Amino acid sequence: MIPPAARATCENADQIGTKLRRKRKRATSSSKARGRTNTHRADLEADISPWTEALFAAEILFLHATPVYYGFGLPRGDGSAVVMIPGFLGTDLYLMELHGWLDRIGYRPYFSGIGINAECPNLLVQRHLNETIERALDETGRRIHLIGHSLGGVIARAVAGQRSRDVASVITLAAPFRGTATSRAVLNAAESIRQRILQEHGRGVLPECYTGRCTCNFVDSLKRDIPDSMFETAIYTRDDGIVDWRYCMTRNPEVDFEVPGTHIGMAFNPSVYTIVADRLAKAQSSE
Repeated sequence: MIPPAARATCENADQIGTKLRRKRKRATSSSKARGRTNTHRADLEADISPWTEALFAAEILFLHATPVYYGFGLPRGDGSAVVMIPGFLGTDLYLMELHGWLDRIGYRPYFSGIGINAECPNLLVQRHLNETIERALDETGRRIHLIGHSLGGVIARAVAGQRSRDVASVITLAAPFRGTATSRAVLNAAESIRQRILQEHGRGVLPECYTGRCTCNFVDSLKRDIPDSMFETAIYTRDDGIVDWRYCMTRNPEVDFEVPGTHIGMAFNPSVYTIVADRLAKAQSSE
């Protein structure tokens, strides 16, 4: 499923992926059996070793050494807007590499403006992300593209469901949109954020806020299928050290793309960048 232009990049990146696979031999047999029927499942614990994520630093160095980073051999953009959404506990700052690269290949990138992604997603969309999207629509005069990393990808899919007329394509990077299956440490961190949200907002949020059991507009939108008029892409890695990669796929081979590398490193992965360039080009040609 990887475009021809990405093959040389992936051959080198596979070396990183091979190292990860050798170090991570424990697969989650329990999570393999769960969550295969519902579109979205509540939070589940998975047997994942996050320490391999430290290798994301090598992905940053490798990215800077590839022609992909400078836009060589990639389809050019048409100046349309691309709104990027960071992952759990992340900010727009770590997406600066992606922002600069999108600009180099001919798109108009926008940071999400949500601040730290540690808030009720419904409120983040209503108070911040929608404002960014409106500005992108006004300034470009055409439908936008959404790229979300991890939890940011989950938010991107929910927004796509809510604003199908405004979104041309949605690309998720290691985003567990089928449900949250992750390590106990991540689940504990998410629970801490949830308690803070409940304490800060009180009745302004639902009791099950920040869980897959919430019944807010955000979760409801996430359960909807992406419209046929919208170009969809889900990029994942089997070496994911944060979430169970099986929850990051649509199970449609025309939409799902596997790459080697880490969960964190998806924002700096040259194989990811090549696929993103190809999919954005195909989305704009289908407009």
